[in-house]
Amino acid sequence: MSYTQKLEKLLKESVIPDIEDRLDEIFEEIADSKEATEDAKEEIEELREFKDDLNDVLEDINSGDMEEDEAKELIDDILSAQNENDEEDFGFVEED
Repeated sequence: MSYTQKLEKLLKESVIPDIEDRLDEIFEEIADSKEATEDAKEEIEELREFKDDLNDVLEDINSGDMEEDEAKELIDDILSAQNENDEEDFGFVEED
């Protein structure tokens, strides 16, 4: 499997669904409290922009405009970010 195929799979099966899940959580929190905090509004905007960027990457993959080395770099960045988030979620990262 090529790096572009791996990247496409990672985005479609992991990253984008995680973003959509987080957006759903935020909207549920807003529905429960009947008010959107500024932090919630900012996070929604950031997540939507990030999702749009990822959809642009998928378009590049589908149109053949994504180079293998660029796809590998993006995969490495995503996996690194996911590992950092996992460590933070489980308290493995020491705070400065």
